[in-house]
Amino acid sequence: MSRNLALILVFAICIICPCAVFAATGFASINALGRNPSSAPRIFTAMIIALVFAQSLAIIAMLIIFQLFSTS
Repeated sequence: MSRNLALILVFAICIICPCAVFAATGFASINALGRNPSSAPRIFTAMIIALVFAQSLAIIAMLIIFQLFSTS
């Protein structure tokens, strides 16, 4: 497997995994709001924190991949 193909596969994983976290977080928060609407502020805060962590990991992974592409 060539180096560029391996980097593209890693880049695809760096995109797909945060998208899965976004989907799972959205699904869980909507279910939690449906069961207990009065706890909306706590659910919203936990959801935002989870989304920020997933997005920051995705950005860091993409920066690393871009750095690896530039050294080839």
